[in-house]
Amino acid sequence: MPFEAPVGAAAMKAHRLQELREFLMSRRARVTPAQAGLPDGGARRRTPGLRREEVAVLAGVGASWYQWLEQGRDISVSPQVLDSVARVLRMSSSERRHLYVLAGLNPPAPEVEEADQQMCEGLRRLIDTWMPYPAHIMDQYWNCVMYNDAAAMVLGMRPDRTQNCLVNFFTDPVYRSRAKSWGVNAPQVVAQYRAACSECPDDEGFQAVVAEASQASEEFVELWQRRDIQPGGQLAKEMEHPLVGALFFESTQLRVPARPDLTIVLHTPQPGTDTASRMEWLSSPEGRRGSMYPVAG
Repeated sequence: MPFEAPVGAAAMKAHRLQELREFLMSRRARVTPAQAGLPDGGARRRTPGLRREEVAVLAGVGASWYQWLEQGRDISVSPQVLDSVARVLRMSSSERRHLYVLAGLNPPAPEVEEADQQMCEGLRRLIDTWMPYPAHIMDQYWNCVMYNDAAAMVLGMRPDRTQNCLVNFFTDPVYRSRAKSWGVNAPQVVAQYRAACSECPDDEGFQAVVAEASQASEEFVELWQRRDIQPGGQLAKEMEHPLVGALFFESTQLRVPARPDLTIVLHTPQPGTDTASRMEWLSSPEGRRGSMYPVAG
């Protein structure tokens, strides 16, 4: 007997193809002939958008094939053809990813839209508002983009260090002297970085960071060779600060969909500890005077 998909799966596929039909029609309707470099057709054109056959010609695909695609028929599609259709219909990066999903393909890596390039000022306000607790923002390679004062006071972040969080985790003497949970966290940190690398296996930027960390730390090499994978999430951290003593945090990685190249890392005091009150004092004028960067003896 031929294989029959479960009723639920068949219904979901039918819904996806219907959404594909509606999505393509709506995107086609918003693109004018002038935007596509075509004459407007005058009174003969009943709608302001492109015709199906015009999309097909501009995308370099058959008119019948594009009609079947827009009708939501179950046909084979390729990433190259979808990219051509997305280009003609002037789709944004997020719309292009949505088109892939509706067509039943794995979506391409997310990109930063031009309109979202200027989000850093708002993200700076976010981590400054997180005071008196540490917060910082990393790019996709874990280079530190910005950090708040508490991250400087507790984690030892400072402008004169190489600002890559993976490399610093293994090589920064200030951080190593304070991180009492370093041995527990190290395998998780490396597994999380390998997970980030796996999303872009051919990216030379990740390869350069791994090479730098390997050159600087035999401990990193040993952990990297385990090939463990762990998605970014939460880490429990215990820090020993030279002025206020033990600090216990939950470190949480957050992603902003509009800025897939950035990760926000927020440190929250663990419940049942006096970390919050100690951080309040450390962020006071009195605490700030002696809190920056000293390495505990």
